[in-house]
Amino acid sequence: MSSLQNATVKKPRLNSAFQRLMSVHWWMAGCYLILFVGGTFMARLPRTEFRGLLYDFHKSIGVLTMALLTWRILTLIQVMWKKYAKRLPKFSPQWWRNFALHALMYVFMWAVPIAGFFFSNSFRSNNVKFFGLLLPDLFPQNDAMVDFGRSLHFWLAYTFLAFIAVHLIFQWKVAKANWRRLTGFLKTRKATKET
Repeated sequence: MSSLQNATVKKPRLNSAFQRLMSVHWWMAGCYLILFVGGTFMARLPRTEFRGLLYDFHKSIGVLTMALLTWRILTLIQVMWKKYAKRLPKFSPQWWRNFALHALMYVFMWAVPIAGFFFSNSFRSNNVKFFGLLLPDLFPQNDAMVDFGRSLHFWLAYTFLAFIAVHLIFQWKVAKANWRRLTGFLKTRKATKET
């Protein structure tokens, strides 16, 4: 490659909007892993103080995902503006499928924690804290709605999990490459500690 060609090849910027979008994607993926594993575990525990602490932690991570979702949507708008300001996408069946899947996933990313707020607020007022900081109620306390709120949160969460599984299937090559990177990183860390 000539020096003129080297000068015209753009290297991706480390602080690009797309990289920020991928960063928040993985932070949210980690949060959802904690939420699903922790939620499944804590729901099976007997009512103890430990279970109450797990519920508070679960709610805090849920609130964190809402904040990350806001950041993610703002970054996504920036990415889409840069990407589609010059040229619209090809509206192929694959594009529409990906768009529909991602749009539904964003709906679930919003609906599941809102349903969690509904469940928590219906159960008791002042029942949602963000790592100890009491958050205002979004819904009134209503004993008649507790079972509905619990079911709504449960079914929305597991429907969202099904959409995450579909997303992983569609992005299998990326998921596999990231898994190889993670296991390689962990093996390198383990080998470094052993020496």
